[in-house]
Amino acid sequence: MSKNDVIEAEGVVVEALPNATFKVKLSNVSNEYVITAYISGKLRMNFIKIIPGDTVKLEMSPYDLTKGRIVWRSKN
Repeated sequence: MSKNDVIEAEGVVVEALPNATFKVKLSNVSNEYVITAYISGKLRMNFIKIIPGDTVKLEMSPYDLTKGRIVWRSKN
């Protein structure tokens, strides 16, 4: 799988879990779809804090749509 094979989505952080893992509700899906997401290396390296209520951008693998990686936190 190459880097181009990811699915990008946006969502809102619902709950913070241990080990920098979060429950994220996807916003571009008609039903209430919640996935588990972890922080990418750049966000972890630059100490970007994510709290419940933040809008984030995710990358998901087409093979497992229940897990994702948070790659961006919106500035609002």
